[in-house]
Amino acid sequence: MRSSSTSLRTRLAALCAGVAATAALIAAGGSSAHAADTPLRDLAAAKGKVIGTAVTGSKLTGTYGDLAGSQFGSLTPGNAMKWESVEPARGTFDWTEADQIVAFAQAHGQQVRGHTLVWHNQNPGWLTNGSWTSAQLATLLQDHISTEVGRYKGRIAAWDVVNEPFNEDGTYRTGLWYNGLGTDYIANALTWARAADPAAKLYINDYNVEGVNAKSTALYNLVKSLKERGVPIDGVGLQAHLILGQVPSTLQQNIQRFADLGVDVAITELDVRMALPADSAKLSQQAADYKAVTAACVAVTRCVNLTVWGFADSDSWVEGTFPGYGAATPYDANYAPKPAYYAIAEALGGTTTTPPTGACSATYSVVNQWNTGFTGQVRIACSGAALSSWKATWTYGAGQQVTQAWNASCTQSGAAVTCTNASYNGTVPDGGSVTFGFNGTWSGGNPVPTVTLG
Repeated sequence: MRSSSTSLRTRLAALCAGVAATAALIAAGGSSAHAADTPLRDLAAAKGKVIGTAVTGSKLTGTYGDLAGSQFGSLTPGNAMKWESVEPARGTFDWTEADQIVAFAQAHGQQVRGHTLVWHNQNPGWLTNGSWTSAQLATLLQDHISTEVGRYKGRIAAWDVVNEPFNEDGTYRTGLWYNGLGTDYIANALTWARAADPAAKLYINDYNVEGVNAKSTALYNLVKSLKERGVPIDGVGLQAHLILGQVPSTLQQNIQRFADLGVDVAITELDVRMALPADSAKLSQQAADYKAVTAACVAVTRCVNLTVWGFADSDSWVEGTFPGYGAATPYDANYAPKPAYYAIAEALGGTTTTPPTGACSATYSVVNQWNTGFTGQVRIACSGAALSSWKATWTYGAGQQVTQAWNASCTQSGAAVTCTNASYNGTVPDGGSVTFGFNGTWSGGNPVPTVTLG
């Protein structure tokens, strides 16, 4: 699927709600703490599984890079290996981000899932707008697969060779490949990929095929036919872009029936979106959903990989694609683990220490006010937890504007204000507190907003 960015205000709203509901404050570590007693990748390995995440190469630094490297055993390039990214103009290649992700994975002892070679989407304009004969189109596809798979030969554990070949009713999706080459484009693509890297596992990947339905049955019949024909096919990918509370009841049964065909199964793009804003009830249901999917994979020996499609809400495609929905990943936008994270860990047999709810809090007060302005203060205090850094956010309800701040770095976008610690006051010990202040303007009213910590 496609990755996309979200608006600052939407991110802040989702962050505030999610952080408040999950206590967002991790004892003795702040928002970047790794909350499981054992990293997810190690828990998964103990179960004979690999847990992965889709990543953006440019973000693989700082807290994002630390989490991607320490918590996950495989990486999927979110966009970097798609045709429009690697060959934006015919014969002109750009491997920069793809190479960066592969190098990062090698440095962190991780597998790479290549994504994706043949898809109806995110193809370069020169390809989709061309007038090709069937023979020319077949040559272009073979050359593309041979070039990309060959470049990473020996460094990619598995490829999503063909992506999303079916409609919801189980018929083949029409488009460039089906219209130009017929159904055999799938078998040919798999055959060409095998020739380019005999060691890589080859997958067909699709969405809405998690439970037993017309679409997943079409995929099942295709895989069965390919195996009977001797076409190389090693696995199926169930994307699992799910909606809150809608994990298919037949998920494990469906995974098992593919396994019984003699192929591996991977959950390739897992996220669970909810209507925003997030709240404690939605986050609890999301945790149950993540746990159910993870448990279903654990229960089937040939379910070998579970990959989340971005591990933090700030790097999720959901809000840009499904307006009003988001908060779909196991970490919030500030990289704090959500209940979903703990649920995954528990389904993998791990033990977690859930942060105490309300252990740290922020209190907003107006300490001075005059005809057009005011001085405000926020006090952050902890009891039962500690922070190594903090972020305070709030939304003004009457048009107030922050004009100056001290003991914090504050920015305002519309009504939303975000303040982060200064270099010298990020630490808030258990039983301790810090304060920061600011001047602002008001007109007509100056109600006190609710502050959320992250």
